[in-house]
Amino acid sequence: MILDDVRIPIVLSPMAGGPSTPELAVAVSDAGGLGFLAAGYLDATEMSRRIARIRAATRAPFGVNLFVPGTPTPPDRYAGYLDRLGREFPLGEARFATDDWDAKLDALIAEPVPVASFAFGCPAAAEIARLHAAGIEVWVTVTAVAEARFALGAGADVLVAQGAEAGGHRAGFTDAPADDECDPLSTLALLQLLTAAVEAPVVAAGGIATGAAIAAVLAAGAAAAQLGTAFLRCPEAGTVPAHREALVLDTPTMLTRAFTGRRARGLRNEFIVGHPDAPSAYPEIHYATGPLRQAARAAGDAENINMWSGQTHPLSTDTPAAELVTRLARETKDALEAALSQRFQSC
Repeated sequence: MILDDVRIPIVLSPMAGGPSTPELAVAVSDAGGLGFLAAGYLDATEMSRRIARIRAATRAPFGVNLFVPGTPTPPDRYAGYLDRLGREFPLGEARFATDDWDAKLDALIAEPVPVASFAFGCPAAAEIARLHAAGIEVWVTVTAVAEARFALGAGADVLVAQGAEAGGHRAGFTDAPADDECDPLSTLALLQLLTAAVEAPVVAAGGIATGAAIAAVLAAGAAAAQLGTAFLRCPEAGTVPAHREALVLDTPTMLTRAFTGRRARGLRNEFIVGHPDAPSAYPEIHYATGPLRQAARAAGDAENINMWSGQTHPLSTDTPAAELVTRLARETKDALEAALSQRFQSC
């Protein structure tokens, strides 16, 4: 397992759509953690360019994350929603795409990276076998025990347990309207269920922003902790200014489909609150709302951009990523030692 070669059990969450940069991945890996490059929304050529930049900057291990493609959504499911949006905002074409899936898999296999992780589903067993044959370790993000069992049956090496607290898109295998009727499991609850149900390394993700929280998931059986929102304000991150400024505010987060058609956790703003009826239609709505999000980012309009963030976002800092990893590692060790000495003196 690649984590055996990583000095600090901190994994950088792959944050697609801007925050993920080669520089951020390099900083985390060089500091002793495991950096990740988000390849979601990139074509195979651009993904390979960014991987080359990482390889040119470090010899430390790193990973690349891909989105598993879903299936097209019938237009009648989202036409009414986009019609209403189009009266207020500039929209693009609502279309289905596989996120250049086949070409990206081929590119990774041609020039293997240490780890490939996946969200929104699990690659087919034959695809995982191809990755394994190239020497690539496969991580699959799960939100339930049933997903974990499926991923391991397909050949996954490591599970990333994404709890409800996590920022960004819910990474589960499905995103049907019926999913809204079920509360997503918290990170600690999911971690406990997984470690009791399956025999596999688990990386805990969601709401982890301090050394004490890292210590908590390690004590609960996680092989490592994956952090994303904690790195959003680091200078190496590609987070847009309006999002950076909003992170320090005590703004609640919400789950929404308004921007992309897939449930995601972001900072509450006017767009999310004003469009609670968004249907499940990813990536069609994602592509349709691209122009409105681009215009809002250019204008610094925080009320109309998707500011994906986890529930502990007020704890984020503008510390350089390497310094943050070092500090978190020290705090984790201190928390583990303090918990042991303070609570078990008489045992």
